[in-house]
Amino acid sequence: MIAIVIPYFKFTFFSETLESLANQTNKNFNVYIGDDASNEGCFALLEQYKGKFSFTFKRFEFNLGKSSLVSQWKRCIALTADEEWLMVLGDDDVLSSSYISEFYNCLPEIKEKNCKVVRFASVIIDNNSNQTSSQYVHPKLEKSTDFLFRRFTNKTRSSLSEYIFRRTAYNKHGFHNYNLAWFTDDRAWLEFSEFKNIYSINSAFLSFRLSDENISRANYKIHEKELLRLKFFKFIISNHLNKFTRVQQRHFLLYFEQLVYRHKEVGFHFWLFVFASFLKQFYFIQSIKFTRRVFIQLRRND
Repeated sequence: MIAIVIPYFKFTFFSETLESLANQTNKNFNVYIGDDASNEGCFALLEQYKGKFSFTFKRFEFNLGKSSLVSQWKRCIALTADEEWLMVLGDDDVLSSSYISEFYNCLPEIKEKNCKVVRFASVIIDNNSNQTSSQYVHPKLEKSTDFLFRRFTNKTRSSLSEYIFRRTAYNKHGFHNYNLAWFTDDRAWLEFSEFKNIYSINSAFLSFRLSDENISRANYKIHEKELLRLKFFKFIISNHLNKFTRVQQRHFLLYFEQLVYRHKEVGFHFWLFVFASFLKQFYFIQSIKFTRRVFIQLRRND
């Protein structure tokens, strides 16, 4: 069975999220709603959905998401029982009516391929629930490393709500506690999948809401997000660069280099880290070119 976990805080679009659960053609799931001490109570709304699907509601008296969104996810997941599969659904996102049904239709093949992460197609919607993007679809089986590369070369998008993952993978790795949960899900799909295949379902989709209240919105904590981007790619390069193809390795190294230049954090430790990373992947000429670029950048900064 699937546990659908909703870390609740915003009321504005919550009725649409609940309605999409009530409209599922397959109701073989349990919903767990963790209210993060919201000022916008949802109890009266939930009363309207009693009997339409199985749900458990708990109000937390301390607002944890303000300081650590990932910690709020974790305490909501802790509400679940022993369901084999988990999903963290945003309180403003919407599932197509066959979402759960299509998961179960594909489950035999998911198990046959030993996939621990399942991804659905997605579209972006706005404040008025109007679709603002084409539908993003994916290869049925795709290495998580290839997906990350596609994502960060702007060939696709990704958000937490469009994934279902095995509890065993979550128990083993957990969600890394990046601030704003920025890049937490990207890291999770790599680790949960053991850097192997993600299984994609394109016959159902998630509507991801990009609204004025969403942390993914433009111009929200841009500097903080960029520093987290720097931290995430340093983690990838330090720990997992060898899991990517040669082309992808080179791209990530050059991308990280540009991130550092942008934040004017050029120094000996940066040079040594990237220089060693180039050498480790046998990019001898690139390591020399990189050193030259660093000297040029230092002169510019002076």
